[in-house]
Amino acid sequence: MGAQWKAKHRETAANAKGKIMGKLSKEIQIAAKSGADPDMNPRLRLAIVQAKKASMTRETLDRAIRKGAGLDGDAVQYHAVSYEGFAPHQVPLIVECLTDNINRTVAQIRVLFRKGQLGASGSVAWDFNHVGLIEATAEGDADPEMAAIEAGAQDFEEGEEEGSTLFITDTTDLDAVQKALPEHGFTVTSAKIGYTPKNPVSAASLSAEALAEVEAFLEAIDENDDVQNVYVGLTA
Repeated sequence: MGAQWKAKHRETAANAKGKIMGKLSKEIQIAAKSGADPDMNPRLRLAIVQAKKASMTRETLDRAIRKGAGLDGDAVQYHAVSYEGFAPHQVPLIVECLTDNINRTVAQIRVLFRKGQLGASGSVAWDFNHVGLIEATAEGDADPEMAAIEAGAQDFEEGEEEGSTLFITDTTDLDAVQKALPEHGFTVTSAKIGYTPKNPVSAASLSAEALAEVEAFLEAIDENDDVQNVYVGLTA
């Protein structure tokens, strides 16, 4: 499992198109604060790729870029905040949010963590690697191991989507690797800075009831409108 929590119910939640568009719009607006030209802004370039993949309309995409870049005199006021703690049964997690109201978000996160344990900054991050995460799909019979070596990735594993590969890089190498992967037979679908767990809890070590409690907790976290990414120390 590793880089980011994956479960069947997450795939179901991902079908809520409005929620996906909301998250993508926020990401585009945050990325566009560093410039509206995707050729000069790697984060925006990848956000646009993800938005197009999700069938975001051109009008919605342009509006998000202009708002984020402040081109219409209405610059985005979203703030990036993160929270650390434990799901039930001491499963560590890091929750990243984008919010226009930090007080509202922290109040909601505290409520969501009642069945877990909300920690102070740094209480869990030490048990995760801060890395670049690139999701890509192979063209033909492209070899992910060879592509990882040639493109300069540290490692690779099965991606979140069926048939995809997750390439793991140093944070400083993210842009270079995602640009190099197409030369080795892979189409990049997303790229971001994120986390992988160092000592994940094995799902096999939990009872069916305990695992259900963990997944219910994670689902509630993921459904919050301000939550952008959830990184969990849980492996199959």
